[in-house]
Amino acid sequence: MGANILIVEDEEPLTTLLRYNLEAEGYEVDAVARGDDADTRLKETAPDLVVLDWMLPGLSGIELCRRLRARPQTQSLPIIMLTARGEESERVRGLATGADDYIVKPFSVPELLARVRALLRRASPERVAMVLSIGDLELDREKKRVSRSNRPVDLGPTEFRLLEFLMERPGRVFSREQLLDGVWGSDVYIDERTVDVHVGRLRKALNRGHATDPIRTVRGAGYSLDDRFGKDERVVKDDRLVKDDRLGKVG
Repeated sequence: MGANILIVEDEEPLTTLLRYNLEAEGYEVDAVARGDDADTRLKETAPDLVVLDWMLPGLSGIELCRRLRARPQTQSLPIIMLTARGEESERVRGLATGADDYIVKPFSVPELLARVRALLRRASPERVAMVLSIGDLELDREKKRVSRSNRPVDLGPTEFRLLEFLMERPGRVFSREQLLDGVWGSDVYIDERTVDVHVGRLRKALNRGHATDPIRTVRGAGYSLDDRFGKDERVVKDDRLVKDDRLGKVG
């Protein structure tokens, strides 16, 4: 089960954006629009991390942060504060109040997700998988290494991020636009055909010899990491064993 994240934000479009991207990362997400409602909820149960807006109706984010740090049960709760206040004095104030990190609006979604992972890794290392694996494919986030059938796969930085993004959400189909946003960032303006080029490079690196291609192209939609990858081969092998056993060839 993924970590539980509480979003405290009164801008509905931003809440929707955050929820979508955090859930895509595998987190369980709740959202509250008012500071006082969040205060009440957090007295009852604490999530694994809070994404907290500075300016909120009912109770400001800065005051809510101060209250959370004053309570033993939420004293070490990871908090990322979101705000339009970019001045150094305001950042210092937010961090001094107890926020673990501080992001100024507008911000990059991939950067926010990276900071969420970093905070969770420090607070609850068991919550963030450092090694992703599916079939015979393995990606080590910390060592920046990829292997297939225990053989190293050499990838460039962009191909590594692309594979990591797909492996985090096996089976889900992403459009080129979504991949550009998730891998390159929403503030980078490049042609969508760039995605095809890097997917091609990734495939070439992964699919040596007659290896099964783990990346699925969905015509008119985009790309996904096939969630059946590695499973069909095991089914075939098991089926052969059953047939051979019936013929007296196993045992």
